[in-house]
Amino acid sequence: MSEPAAVETGPVTVQAQTAERTRKTGRWLGERLRRGDLVILSGELGAGKTTFTQGLAEGLGVRGPITSPTFVIARVHPSLAGGPPLVHVDAYRLGSLAELDDLDLDASVEDSVTVVEWGEGKAEVLSGDRIEVRIERALAQSPDDVDADPRTIVITVHGAARTL
Repeated sequence: MSEPAAVETGPVTVQAQTAERTRKTGRWLGERLRRGDLVILSGELGAGKTTFTQGLAEGLGVRGPITSPTFVIARVHPSLAGGPPLVHVDAYRLGSLAELDDLDLDASVEDSVTVVEWGEGKAEVLSGDRIEVRIERALAQSPDDVDADPRTIVITVHGAARTL
């Protein structure tokens, strides 16, 4: 299965039959991101948001491991390749992104790539220019088997014109 082609307009839709395909799609996006990019991830519990972020982090070349920041709210992963750091945020337990200011992160939105899981309806205030990634999981018979349920990943660019 080939990687998505570069796009200038419209959403990119990828069918991910496995967790590895979800990770590869994240890596594809991570290789195209730049300092100041905001990525908002949405999808049901278990859809693959953290798996996607693991691939995105590989594409950016940042220090890991990448795990869900649910209980710490946010983690900063410095670059290993001279690029921007990754700020990985889990907004599930936040009432608003204003609470993010209280975390005193050592990387700003302008100087990093910021990925916000569960950020839909909250993180848009961080930047009008953003990339939204929606992961939809078609539940099969075995909800515990991550490869039993195919995902549809839709990547949409909002704001400033650019190619992915």
